Amino acid sequence: MSFWPYYGLQRGITTTAWPDGAEDSAGITPGRPRAGQTEHAEEIAAACPTRALKAVSQEGRDGVAVDFTHCIHCQRCRQGDNALPWSTDFSWGAPSASAQPALGSRFTRSLQVLYVDAGACGACVNEVRLIDAPPYNLHRLGIFVTATPRDADVLLVAGPITDAMRTAISKAYAAMPEPKRVMGMGTCAINGGVFGESFACAGGLEKIVPVDLWLPGCPPPPLAIIHGLLSLVGRVAPAALEEQP
Repeated sequence: MSFWPYYGLQRGITTTAWPDGAEDSAGITPGRPRAGQTEHAEEIAAACPTRALKAVSQEGRDGVAVDFTHCIHCQRCRQGDNALPWSTDFSWGAPSASAQPALGSRFTRSLQVLYVDAGACGACVNEVRLIDAPPYNLHRLGIFVTATPRDADVLLVAGPITDAMRTAISKAYAAMPEPKRVMGMGTCAINGGVFGESFACAGGLEKIVPVDLWLPGCPPPPLAIIHGLLSLVGRVAPAALEEQP
């Protein structure tokens, strides 16, 4: 055990410069598939277990389109001779169809976030726990995690919305002061993910409360979470939920 304190003191703590500077450290993001042209579009799309990939044809050329709302990062499309290229970015947060305008300047340096685990497998909460670790240091951006909805500006929800959590989410949302925004984190929050919709899972956060921003991923990495939060206040540009070849 004595090795780790020594290693930490020797290596030091380096906080990312993003969003003021670029971030390309190894392991900062798992990446995700990119749409592209390929002669093996049908084969690649057929290997996707969640139908996040779709074979399309444009102007006589075959390609693969990507629906990030269903991608679970299984990496099957990354293997073999016909693999799709993968990105190394983390700007994943995208507005929903019913998104409200960004919160604006009053919240750019003072944003309170309430996180609710709505039956997630544990992967998303582990990523959320990292956003205030020294490499990311959420507080430097004026973003703070709160334990009460009465102080929250953003409701951050992960998981397929199990039956036991539906009332809790509704009550938390109702207790938040205006203006308020909701961010669905992870594929499960968007549409139920691998759990889908059933008697036990609502199959999507928007069936319980209105959602302003979707954050795809299974799970999304810490900087993707931060990107989503900054998108809600208008400090960074949002991404798209789909990509065409």
